[in-house]
Amino acid sequence: MTQYDSPSLPAHRAEASRQAPEVPGDPSPSRTTRPWMPALLYTLGFLTVYLLAICTPWGQRAENALFGLGKQGAEAAWIYPLSGSEYGSTPLPPMELSAKPTLMAGLAVIVLLTLVRRCWWQGCAALGVVVLTTGAKEVLKSTLPRPDLVGAPENLLDQGFPSGHTAIPAALTLAVVLVVSPRVRPYVATVGVLWLACIAAASATMGGHRPSEVLGATLLACAFYGFATWLLPSAAAPGATRIPRALPVITLTLALAIALVSGARNDTLTRSLVSAATAFICVALVWYSTAGRPAHTARRTRPTPG
Repeated sequence: MTQYDSPSLPAHRAEASRQAPEVPGDPSPSRTTRPWMPALLYTLGFLTVYLLAICTPWGQRAENALFGLGKQGAEAAWIYPLSGSEYGSTPLPPMELSAKPTLMAGLAVIVLLTLVRRCWWQGCAALGVVVLTTGAKEVLKSTLPRPDLVGAPENLLDQGFPSGHTAIPAALTLAVVLVVSPRVRPYVATVGVLWLACIAAASATMGGHRPSEVLGATLLACAFYGFATWLLPSAAAPGATRIPRALPVITLTLALAIALVSGARNDTLTRSLVSAATAFICVALVWYSTAGRPAHTARRTRPTPG
């Protein structure tokens, strides 16, 4: 009996080993049936920010009040010497006249990486993210109405939603992440969000843009990134990457420090903190889009039983 019973045990183990890998590969139904949800949520967030901040009296009063807190204008911002507004100063990309050169250089980098890595689908998606974000920014700034609901001064009636200066680093960061190697993707995202933290905080604190305009530009870029990753073929969608455990903490801590310094002013603490908080929210959105939510999980399908 012992000679006939013993072979059945290895056979049972072999059958179990063949079935075991199917369990971890079975994603939750929400990830397989609703991969478009991130793009939809970012789009709804963009519309919500616009409606609450621009189309309501209390939203307009809250943002207009920030301009009254600083009496010295943009010169009171710590980052003013790097803004390009000061005579003879070199602007920090993409501030002032460096916006278009920065955008062109970013597009060139995307094209070069696409050619080197031969990732044609990802390259097209990356270019689409940048072109659609910056193009939609121009269209929306000229078409979205900004009603004067509170009798604001004339200098506060200009339409700046969404912010072009913030849209460029947000879109370029999300786009480059699509075309780089998975091993360096988290580090590219880190560099990109640190850049975004600086520009977003500077745009808000210097008075060039309201917090809603900065946040709206980031949400717009994230929405197009979400649509791009959703439309990519399964084989070309961004795969899972191993992120060092300490990297998110280090990245967000550095981003917060950069946002605080870039948003700081000599004449008002409240406006400085609001600008820094806005920039940090932008950083969190882009970081979550690229590193916190791997896009490949949305493309998986439930394995068929064998």
